[in-house]
Amino acid sequence: MSRRHRAEKREINPDPKFGDLIVTKFMNAIMLHGKKSVAESIVYGAFDAVQGKAKADPLSIFHSALDNVAPHVEVRSRRVGGATYQVPVDVRPERRQALAIRWLITAARKRNETTMIDRLSGELMDAANNRGSAVKKREDTHKMADANRAFSHYRW
Repeated sequence: MSRRHRAEKREINPDPKFGDLIVTKFMNAIMLHGKKSVAESIVYGAFDAVQGKAKADPLSIFHSALDNVAPHVEVRSRRVGGATYQVPVDVRPERRQALAIRWLITAARKRNETTMIDRLSGELMDAANNRGSAVKKREDTHKMADANRAFSHYRW
C-alpha cells in the first residue's frame, strides 16, 4: 500500500433501472469474473421477486435491509505494550455501507435455495424484517464491541 497519498475514489454511474448508486455498488459486489449482465439480472430478478412477495417498493425494502445490516461499531486490534486489545471504534459511513453490502451477499450465497435470485430475495426480505444471518452478523459485531468497551480508552 502506497504511503504517498490516498487512492482516489472511482466514479460509478447509477444503475439503468432505478438510477441509484447504491444498487450499482451492490451489483458490482455481486459480479463475478466481470460478468456485469449476469449480476444485473440477478439483482433485478431478486427485486422483482421481492416486489412479488412483499407487494411493496423493492428499492425501499433494499435500503431498509441495508440499514438493518449496517454496523455502527466494530472492534479493531490495537497492540499496546505486548498485548493485543480489541478496541471498539465507530464505523465510517462508507465502510458501514460496504460491510452491509458484503454481509448481505455472503449471507445470500450461504442460503440453500436453488437460484441466486431466490437466495438474494430471501435474504433481502429477512434483513428488511430484522432477521437472517446478515443481521445476526451485525448483532455479533455489536456484542463484541460492547463486551470490549473497557478497552475503549485505547482508541486512536
